[in-house]
Amino acid sequence: MRVLIQLRPSPDLVAAVADPGQTATTADVADSLPGVELDSAFTPVAVPRPIPAAGGDPLSLNQPLDFSLAAEDASVLVRGTISDDELATRVTLLPTLRPDVVGVFADPVVQSSLTCGGDPPLGDWHDVERLLNVAGLHAEGLDGAGVPLAVCDTGINAAHVARQLGRGVTLDAERSWNPAGVKGRPGEFEVDHGSMCAFDALIGAPQASLIDIPVLRSTRPGGSAMDGLLSDAVAAFAHLRDVLDLQPAGTRTLVVSNSWGSFSPEWDFPVGHPGNYSDNAAHPFNLIVASLDRAGADVLFAAGNCGRECKDARCAWPTRPIGGANSHPRVLSIGGVDTNGERVGYSSQGPGRLTARKPDVCGYTHFSGSKAFGDTEPDSGTSAATPVVAGLVAAIRSHWPASRLSPAQLRALLRRTAEDRSDVGFDYDYGYGIVDPAGIIAALQRRAKSVA
Repeated sequence: MRVLIQLRPSPDLVAAVADPGQTATTADVADSLPGVELDSAFTPVAVPRPIPAAGGDPLSLNQPLDFSLAAEDASVLVRGTISDDELATRVTLLPTLRPDVVGVFADPVVQSSLTCGGDPPLGDWHDVERLLNVAGLHAEGLDGAGVPLAVCDTGINAAHVARQLGRGVTLDAERSWNPAGVKGRPGEFEVDHGSMCAFDALIGAPQASLIDIPVLRSTRPGGSAMDGLLSDAVAAFAHLRDVLDLQPAGTRTLVVSNSWGSFSPEWDFPVGHPGNYSDNAAHPFNLIVASLDRAGADVLFAAGNCGRECKDARCAWPTRPIGGANSHPRVLSIGGVDTNGERVGYSSQGPGRLTARKPDVCGYTHFSGSKAFGDTEPDSGTSAATPVVAGLVAAIRSHWPASRLSPAQLRALLRRTAEDRSDVGFDYDYGYGIVDPAGIIAALQRRAKSVA
């Protein structure tokens, strides 16, 4: 089984891993771990320590937290493989044999959220542009200008996206990032799922700067070109934390769109195991997600395509398919509706595993747009809905950086203004409802007056 191993080496080594200007290798950090085949190609990643407020419970993640990457606080992740036959024994023995081992966690396969398909597109991207009230957003100066928008997917083909939009695309190659072993230049990957996501994000935020993070290009033995490993997402988010920290605090913005998730418990430790990912807020990736939110990033995840009426064939969760970071309390979990405002049958229903009230809101999907999969195939799945909402968030961030409107406040704004599609407020089909840009604009105008 592929695993992530969390260690607490010497403070000097922790500092070297946490410093983007230095390079520490797996051999530097882990040396050798009995029964573990370490992956020397994986660059160790620093995991921040959650710090509660004074008087807070040091063992609870269910409270306001800060995160420290100081050498005396942080820990380090490396990647490796443990034989399935020895897995249970090694997980138990490693902390005994090596006191610097903090824990052993699942490194599940993650895959893009495609659709069960078959139905033709309903409307096109200009309908989505209208439904997002892009003209109204632009009238307020909300077009994504200067806002970095990271697309964590299979890589972007910027030329294709520009052709389909009929306008130029801003790609931030300097702040883009590839997982170890993934070849290719930012913005020059083959046309695929990531190009669809980039196109859909730019509907609402045409002036945003795309950061290309081809995390799904990483492969496992026997895997496909459309899946990756959670450990590479860990490394990607550590990179994005550096991107965020290098920005001036007063104008800090970063929107992170993730149209992927874990479809099966097969690649995870069982629920209740300390190394589990799906239901474990203490998994290192879930901690890193929380720290990125705390630092000022807006993180969005697809709710997935495991809806009861038309679920993806890969869905192996018998119940509650929204798990791991896709159900994190500090992300926006996005469901899907068509351009008539009706939930698409494949959009996963809650409750979520880390947080029951998931999805948060719904975005538009199953429309003709990027043509990433051919002229007649729609941009579909919660894969399309997520970057559509990410583009709306990036548009808002044009004038509302995290210093003026925190990620938590923005999530609350989107939930509060959403168009309710049920008789009971929140429900597990639509979350709080469909994003309502006109309601968002009005709320921001009121907020601006109240703080003037």
